[in-house]
Amino acid sequence: MLYAFGFERVGVVVSDLYFVDPNPRPGQETPEHGVRLELRIFERGELTGSIYSARPISIGRPLWRVDLLQDTGSAPNSLDRAHHHPDFAGWEPGPRVFVEELSSDPMSWLAHKLSDVSSLLKETAISPDEIPASDAHALRTAAPEITDTVHGLLERVWSGELGQAGDTVSGAATSMRVSWL
Repeated sequence: MLYAFGFERVGVVVSDLYFVDPNPRPGQETPEHGVRLELRIFERGELTGSIYSARPISIGRPLWRVDLLQDTGSAPNSLDRAHHHPDFAGWEPGPRVFVEELSSDPMSWLAHKLSDVSSLLKETAISPDEIPASDAHALRTAAPEITDTVHGLLERVWSGELGQAGDTVSGAATSMRVSWL
């Protein structure tokens, strides 16, 4: 499932995720599942017909990512593999950064990050000047709705409805990602 919150220049996309890491850290060899959130560049295309035509929308490169993940064998709400990626080199994320608050109080941590876009962007390779002030305000205003969406998706992952390998698995996989993101 994919949710998108678009503003003038940036937006947030959120999706459930099932993941088998091809190069896991020691102790993290089992599949993980949860919710991924990314701050991304959004672009509006030109109308391709009349004023009533649908507008093309592009969701571009990621600026920042949060993975609220846990071992698929863990109890719901453990988030034992929750981390974020404060920087990207093009489409490739930097290393996983583990923060205690992501596992202990993920919604508060996420709401704080989304409410302070300038500080968030200072962690990345993106200058806060590249994001319109209206986007920072809109993101701050939408933070409660975004965190509610993330929490709702996590609940659906924990219930077994989302964030599953699905029918794509036959035998043990050494690498896999089932998600929009």
